[in-house]
Amino acid sequence: MRFPALFVNHGGGPLPLLGKQPSVIKHMKEIVSHHLPPRKPKAIVVLSAHYEADPVQITTSKNPLMLFDYHGFPPETYKYKYPAPGSPELANEIQRLFLSNNIDSEFNETRGFDHGVFIPLMVMYPGANIPVVCVSMHKSLDISIHLRIGIALAPLQEQDILILGSGYTFHNMGAFFNPTPRTIRASIKFNEWIKKTLLLNNDNTENTQQLLENLKDWKSAPGALISHPREEH
Repeated sequence: MRFPALFVNHGGGPLPLLGKQPSVIKHMKEIVSHHLPPRKPKAIVVLSAHYEADPVQITTSKNPLMLFDYHGFPPETYKYKYPAPGSPELANEIQRLFLSNNIDSEFNETRGFDHGVFIPLMVMYPGANIPVVCVSMHKSLDISIHLRIGIALAPLQEQDILILGSGYTFHNMGAFFNPTPRTIRASIKFNEWIKKTLLLNNDNTENTQQLLENLKDWKSAPGALISHPREEH
C-alpha cells in the first residue's frame, strides 16, 4: 500500500494541543492507525492553508524553525517544538516536478513550520524524525494552478512520501463565533459535497477527470461560498 494524498483539519490555532478540540486529535490519530500503511513515510510534503506565495515556494531549510502564526493564546503554546529535519534533496526533486509541469517556483531557506504544519504532525508523527518539506499555495489561490500542483506532486507517492494538505473544510470566522441555522446548513452541505467528491473512485482516467472537473467548479457546490469566503483553507 502506497501513502495517499491526505487532507486534514488542523484545528483552530493550538486548540487541539490544549485539549479544546479532542475530536480533531482523535481524527488525526485515527488517520495514522486506520488509513495509512503501518510503516513510516520516508518524507512528508505539507501544503498548509497558512502559506501563500507567488511564485510557489518550497522550503529548503535542513533544520526548520517553528513559526507561531497565531495570537492571544497561553504562553506555553509559543514554546512547542517539532524538530523534524527538512530535506533540500526532496525540495530539489519537487522543483524538478514543478518545472516539468510548467509551474514556477522558488526555494525558501528560512520558512519554518506554521501551525498548519506542526499541529497535525505533532499528533500524527510525534517522534519528529521524518523529513518534512513545505510547499506553499499560489498567492492567487487559482484552483487551476493548485490542481496542477497536485498532479505534479503525485509521483512522490510512489516513493513512500506522504502528501498532506492541511486546512479546514469550513473557514468562515464570523460564522464560527456567531453561527446561524443558515451557516450551519452550509457547513454540513459543503462537508458532504467535499467528502463525496474526494472519495470518488479515481482508479480510472474517466473518474479522475470527473474529480478534477468537480474540484474546478467547487464554488458552485452547496454551501461553498459560505463555508469559504476566501479560498485558502
